[in-house]
Amino acid sequence: MSINFEGKLFRSVENVPNGEVDASTIFRYHQQDQIVWADYSGGKIRLGQMIGIVLPDERLEFRYQHINDANELMTGICISTPEILADGRLQLREEWQWTCPDFSTGKSIVEEMLTLDFG
Repeated sequence: MSINFEGKLFRSVENVPNGEVDASTIFRYHQQDQIVWADYSGGKIRLGQMIGIVLPDERLEFRYQHINDANELMTGICISTPEILADGRLQLREEWQWTCPDFSTGKSIVEEMLTLDFG
């Protein structure tokens, strides 16, 4: 597949109740070689950052941290599996775990946005 994430925007389309991102959260991805990182904000997230690597099977392994609207510092780990949608956009199916405060797990889906149009 060999996907380049540089400059791609993503938005959450599905999450579980213990997750904090929603459709208002925008992820801005960057890539250099096998290193992928993103900043994110919106909804309950004041400021967030992720850093990760592209694994040999093309999944992404991330560590993330953010400050939510309650001014709590939240951290976690995530494995994202990329898929190409019928319209050519990317979808990332994510399995994650908080590394604070309760170490709960969850699944979510983010999809590529072609523009910043919210309408």
